[in-house]
Amino acid sequence: MKFKRIFSDDVPEPDPGLWSNCKKVGDMVFVSGLVAVDNDGNVVAPSDAHEQACCIFEYIQKYIEAAGGHMNDVAKMTIYLSDIRDRPEVLDARRKFFTGDFPCSTLVAVDALIAPRMLVEIEATAIIGAGHT
Repeated sequence: MKFKRIFSDDVPEPDPGLWSNCKKVGDMVFVSGLVAVDNDGNVVAPSDAHEQACCIFEYIQKYIEAAGGHMNDVAKMTIYLSDIRDRPEVLDARRKFFTGDFPCSTLVAVDALIAPRMLVEIEATAIIGAGHT
């Protein structure tokens, strides 16, 4: 098996050579920690953790679908918050994207993300076809 880089026209990509946002090997899909930025690199909803989380979950969904799967195929997520008080808003956003048994999850409060107005970063691992009933 070999890694295949997954792209979505709907998700901003990093500068080439720095990292990949999404890779697939076999049925496994790995999504890097994503933040809420638009195609121009501007932070989406700079003071709203709920909107940033929704944006990030949409990006994750685009990658998982581009890899041939669905959000219910996500097995594991790690959510990073720059302010733990944003936890309820981020968990509310998560409920909009998952049904049934939710993914295994870790939520961590950190001192800072890559830019001060970024409040949320989320990474995910999926197994394509595993979430279908």
